[in-house]
Amino acid sequence: MLTTTPAWIRCFTLVVKAALLALVSAMAPLQGVSSASEVLVDGIAAQVGSQIVLLSDVHELSRPVEERMRAAGLSDSEIQSMRGDALERLIESKLIESVVARLELQATEAEIDAAIAGIAQDNGLTVEQLQTSVESHGLTLAEYRQKLQGEIERSKVLNTMVRSRIRVEPEEVRAAFDERFGDQQDRSGEEVHLRHILVGAGGASQRSVKTACSIASDAEKKIKGGELTFDETARRVTDMNPEAAGELGWLHVEDLAPWMSNALKNMQPGDVSGVIETSFGCNILELVERRDYQVVTYAEAEAALTAEITRRKMDKEYLDWLETLRKQTYISRKGSYAEGKKSMARRGR
Repeated sequence: MLTTTPAWIRCFTLVVKAALLALVSAMAPLQGVSSASEVLVDGIAAQVGSQIVLLSDVHELSRPVEERMRAAGLSDSEIQSMRGDALERLIESKLIESVVARLELQATEAEIDAAIAGIAQDNGLTVEQLQTSVESHGLTLAEYRQKLQGEIERSKVLNTMVRSRIRVEPEEVRAAFDERFGDQQDRSGEEVHLRHILVGAGGASQRSVKTACSIASDAEKKIKGGELTFDETARRVTDMNPEAAGELGWLHVEDLAPWMSNALKNMQPGDVSGVIETSFGCNILELVERRDYQVVTYAEAEAALTAEITRRKMDKEYLDWLETLRKQTYISRKGSYAEGKKSMARRGR
């Protein structure tokens, strides 16, 4: 019998998204343009404690969107910056792996089996159908299990090192409810249930808008082509609510940003928008459902608001914890990646 995915597997954060990003899209490959300094270090892109990240690791993570980025006219410097971003994700992954080993948080075969059963159930498939789908997308079952193992282990680390520090007080939830719903009890009109993928640009992401839209465009293609569901893609790509698959819930149409309202005008339930460019990145919306506005009680909203506040606190706590871990670990980037890191430091990253 299929089982529901354990809660700790659903507790995705930025690092879990990074672990699966290679399944969908994120970067572009190095097409034989390794610098002489990279050749001298025998294919090593970075050293993280006693572990190494190979240039081939960066190639694999970077490969899916190469043609789209070049077709969009991105410069070599933009592409190299994006490769640096891929390397930082891999460094982060190595840091997490070291914590998994130190705390003995390795995933068991039973946990991986339970994860597969839960994912199949969530997508309305049997385990056998899920395996067939995985293989049709170019992954062997062993590779898929390995990726799930990484997800589970990272979730365990987050629960052990981060989630245990998070506490949400009832007063916080009540204040969030009053802020969001307190003046809307007499409201009428329409509301929409949305999911949202955001590939950020500028700021901490260090991506250009062209880069972000290339990544979003590849994600849109896979969703509309039936290769991946919106939920799966959001978990792997979005910079907003990856652990909740980009779920925005029900929103009153009057509260939507203009770019959202414009995109939704001609959409029907089940439709997925094209890539929508904004000043903060490139977006994809899924319109799940429309309905007349319904008054929300505190009892109905409490669980969702608690989860939302918890995610927000976890994101901040995770970034603080990860930064501490970076400072405690020897990290050396090699070749052009070392130079790229210096450039980012000069820009104030």
